[in-house]
Order: sequence, then C-alpha cells, then structure tokens
Amino acid sequence: MLVGLISDSHDNLPMVDKAVEFLNKNKVGLVLHAGDFIAGFVVPHLARLNCNLIGVFGNNDGDHELLKKRFSETQNCHMHGDFASVSVEGFRIALLHGNTELIDSLVASGYFDAVVHGHTHVAGVEQHGKTLSVNPGELCGYLSGKPTVAILDTDTRQARIIQI
Repeated sequence: MLVGLISDSHDNLPMVDKAVEFLNKNKVGLVLHAGDFIAGFVVPHLARLNCNLIGVFGNNDGDHELLKKRFSETQNCHMHGDFASVSVEGFRIALLHGNTELIDSLVASGYFDAVVHGHTHVAGVEQHGKTLSVNPGELCGYLSGKPTVAILDTDTRQARIIQI
C-alpha cells in the first residue's frame, strides 16, 4: 500500500490543498500527519482526502480540544494524541512529532518497520537495520522554501520525498 506522509503544515492552506490533490492523484491508501497542524480550520481541507488520515499533535498545535473536535466532525480524519502505532497490512509504523530521544529509541528497538516524525522541517529517509526513519519535511515550506511530502510503499519498504 502507498501511504502519504506529511508534517508541519502550519496553517498553510494552499499547500495543504496542493498536498491533498497530489496524494489523491497518487491514490494513497492512508495519510499520516506527524503534527503541527496549528489550528482547527485546516481539518476540513484534510478531510478532502480520498482515504483516512491519522494525525498526532505537534509542539505548535494550540488548542488540542478544538483540533480533536474538528477531527471528530469528519468521517476520515482521526487524531491520536501525541503518538500513534499504526499497522498497515502487517507493516508497523510509529507516528510522532519530534521527541528526538523517543524517535531514536523507537528506531533502535527494531519493533517498527517505519518511524514517521516531523518537527525539524528537514526532509529525510534513513534506513537503520530493518527500520525506516522518515521525516517528510515541512509541508508549509516556510523555512526551506521547499514544501515536501513523502510516500511510503509498504510493499517495497521504501519511502521517497517529493517536493510539491
């Protein structure tokens, strides 16, 4: 299955819309958002995905209760707090925002097939044993000027970063 990975959207609605269009066009079966949505008004834009979205909070997400409420008003967007453990056809994925020590520990444990995280706004894919560490970068493009997403292929066990 193809899994879309995004992080650090930071209320940039034009980029969120562009990412949703790109991910729908590429027929991803699931989207994971590694936090820093910021405000609840982004959720209806994400709800335009043709698949489910699972998200976790980032350090800049303000009103957690409002974000949870907005997520609960959709059919396909689900908020999992600070951490989510997701299984896609037996492929185990850890999803969190940016606790470096925890990310390193999850990767080193070898329990997960992929650890998806954000926070640094620096896109990258690293292989550590059998575990992929994937930071899809910043969807907002505010720091780098290069808005990015990632696509994870659970069949080939590979991820790639795409500038949108």
